[in-house]
Amino acid sequence: MWSSVGLSVINVVWSSLALCFLVAFCAHKVSRLLPGIFDTCPAYVLFQDLIRYGKTKQSLKRDEWLRVFDVPKRWFWHFYAVSVGWNGLLLVLYLSFIFQHQSYPLWLSDFLDILTGAHSSDSQVPQLSTVLVQLLLWVHSLRRLLECLFVSVYSDGAMHLVQYMFGLGYYIMLGLTILCCDRMEKERSSLLSQLDWLLVAGFLLFIWASWLQHQSMVLLARLRTGKSGTVETLTHRVPKGGWFELVSCPHYFAELLIYISLSFVFRGLSFTWWLVVLYVLFNQALAGQLCHDLYISKYKSYPRHRRAFIPFVL
Repeated sequence: MWSSVGLSVINVVWSSLALCFLVAFCAHKVSRLLPGIFDTCPAYVLFQDLIRYGKTKQSLKRDEWLRVFDVPKRWFWHFYAVSVGWNGLLLVLYLSFIFQHQSYPLWLSDFLDILTGAHSSDSQVPQLSTVLVQLLLWVHSLRRLLECLFVSVYSDGAMHLVQYMFGLGYYIMLGLTILCCDRMEKERSSLLSQLDWLLVAGFLLFIWASWLQHQSMVLLARLRTGKSGTVETLTHRVPKGGWFELVSCPHYFAELLIYISLSFVFRGLSFTWWLVVLYVLFNQALAGQLCHDLYISKYKSYPRHRRAFIPFVL
């Protein structure tokens, strides 16, 4: 049986986010079928400004006042720095709960009560899946931080201030969500006895998806660097090699697989985390479709067999 099924605040948050990005994805697809009709509509331009970033924003015709809210896309590393610090703290607090039987700080415990609608219990059994998901999220954030700082080559691309603030809050909410899943978990067995094949499968999928994402980020960086590793150009080129032969954005596909792998680590039982996966699906689908549309419109020889971000599907 699924755990954490119910009308809790945390479930409402993630289902609402998933719905918002589904609507945004559908609205963008519809607007592509009606080219030119909405181009001068202020609401449409604002909508596009809020969903686009980086190279997909550069061709958007915007009023100067909208550019006031631009922040550099290279600030992406801020998201992962916050995640490393915040989710590292939550991991330490949970390990203290497991091994030293220390309760959460009162502010954290009260906030989890609000998000889940379930009160904490001193008799709550520690969950191996919670520890592993926290650890894997921290490793993922650290890897992405290092990639942003030492692998990716950024141009003068921008993102909206709203997107920046959302990104900062996203990883804070993600760490809290893991503890919410733990709070609503009904497992009562001992820590080691919780190890099963689905948890191991999730761990292995996480490793493979992380490798796929890293390989994709390296291939993207090489479009702008020479053999020596020095930056030669900041122009955009058609990505080639690896899973780029199947989709325009394999790094987005890998992101989705990473979140699915964490759901497997939860043994597929956390309804709340499946809502997170649903949000990531629609979020990455929108970002991938925007990139895919740009490649098709910019490069006449762009391979037509490539999908946006899910091989053979989307």
